[in-house]
Amino acid sequence: MTGILLELDLTRGVLETPPASPLAAFRARHLPTLRELVVALRKAAKDDQVAGVVAHLGGPALSLAQVQDLREAVADFRASGKGAIAWTESFGEVGGGTVPYYLATAFDEIWVQPSGDLGITGVSVQATFVRGALDKAGVIPQFGKRREYKTAVDTFTEKEMTGPAREMASRLAESAYEQIVEGIAVRRQLELAKVRELVDSAPMPAEAGLEAGLVDRLGYRSDVYEELQKRLGETTALLAERYVRRSPRTLQEVRENLPWPQKPVVAVVRVSGGITVGRNSGSGPLGGSSSGSDTIGAALRAVADDDKVKAVVLRIDSPGGSYVASDAIRHEVLRLRATGRPVIASMGSVAASGGYFVAMPADVIVAQPGTITGSIGVLSGKGVVRDALGRIGISQEAVSQGQNARMYSAQEEFSPEQWERLEETLDRIYADFVAKAAQDRGMPEADLEALARGRVWTGADAHERKLVDELGGFEHALQVACNRAGLDRDHIALTVAPHRSLLDRLRPPESTEDLAATAKAWTADGLTSTLYTALGLPPTGVLTMPLNWRIT
Repeated sequence: MTGILLELDLTRGVLETPPASPLAAFRARHLPTLRELVVALRKAAKDDQVAGVVAHLGGPALSLAQVQDLREAVADFRASGKGAIAWTESFGEVGGGTVPYYLATAFDEIWVQPSGDLGITGVSVQATFVRGALDKAGVIPQFGKRREYKTAVDTFTEKEMTGPAREMASRLAESAYEQIVEGIAVRRQLELAKVRELVDSAPMPAEAGLEAGLVDRLGYRSDVYEELQKRLGETTALLAERYVRRSPRTLQEVRENLPWPQKPVVAVVRVSGGITVGRNSGSGPLGGSSSGSDTIGAALRAVADDDKVKAVVLRIDSPGGSYVASDAIRHEVLRLRATGRPVIASMGSVAASGGYFVAMPADVIVAQPGTITGSIGVLSGKGVVRDALGRIGISQEAVSQGQNARMYSAQEEFSPEQWERLEETLDRIYADFVAKAAQDRGMPEADLEALARGRVWTGADAHERKLVDELGGFEHALQVACNRAGLDRDHIALTVAPHRSLLDRLRPPESTEDLAATAKAWTADGLTSTLYTALGLPPTGVLTMPLNWRIT
């Protein structure tokens, strides 16, 4: 029987969550999810028919946390004794290749095209400021925040990093750099100082990378596959996501997929994208999906009422959003925990602000060292566009009753009394966030507040400060859930909630709970919100992390 050569094509990018809408599913039809790739590697390690793995690196950047998930999965695959090769045309071509190279070091061998480069130039945290443009346009930014590290509003109120923002950004970059340098040093058997020296001398041509011990072989794609054929014999190449999705081939696989005998169930509840009041929304033409408190709450109540569910993994990849929506989800997590089932929070690339709010009541919080988390803080305000619109001949006029009816109008500045009320609201929400975080994490409020103040942390730094319990990816969180529930990881059934078949989606809802479980269709409002974000205008939720920061 011909063996299988498992292929990971990471040049296309990786999805955290399967698309929520038909349009988004069509656009992403050839993209694998991170979960599919991890499952494929885990399954392939035990499959005698799989002879090895080859990965093509490059293309759209993966987050540091996603790369760490994949590194763990590749390490588990290599532990089976099977070979794993990574190849690329270039680690960055007039661009950074540090994170992709960090991923490559998880493999047994690294191949680079002879004409390629090693652009392992380090780590950068970038922020964008539009205050100068707003001033020129005549937009008056009026925003409040709690506290000094809640830098999302700085996008609109500042022209450069404040002192606290620079301090936070510097530590984010330093922490990410430490993780990457250590990972490279361990896998390439180099001293930490040597790795730092090589990074500082990059970019370098592929030949120099070979001489420095960063690369194992130089060659083109055809050279890689010819070498694999010599080592493995005749094999059939198969993409990892296709390997996972194909029908069972052996009697053992058929038995494992049978609905009987019934296995204990571990439910996965996903919180992805912005957190909003109402139902989940699918992706619009320009924007991503969001997680609605109605939908997530209904999913948590459903698994709480299902005796077959023995544990829950709350998978979070969200920068936050609405305060009341986040609080509603937290309440349902606590209700679920009260049933005695363990709830394990698994953080993806980002679980910050509102994303941290919904994670903090879990029994255990698991994050990758490169996860972006924390941001326990609050912001609110508006941009007054009256003068900007007036310059292009647009004016508005309103008649209203009630002294504060126009408080959040973009046509008027806050009065002193209104600004005072805004400040009171920020103080109230911040105090509530800190108090609940302290309660959930079992820390004195003063200790928790010192770690809050709107500050963003890497998962590694959050772990040191007890904002996170354990370091690892989804598979680690799943194992923790099984251990807590007394289950065998290899003999469970995984289910995703909320999950509705196409037929269920077509049926009219019978109750508000049934309605909550459905995804909200994309609307023009979704397009408007997306355009606002693209233009640099503030998000609607007060629990949002710095929205323009990224680690590259």
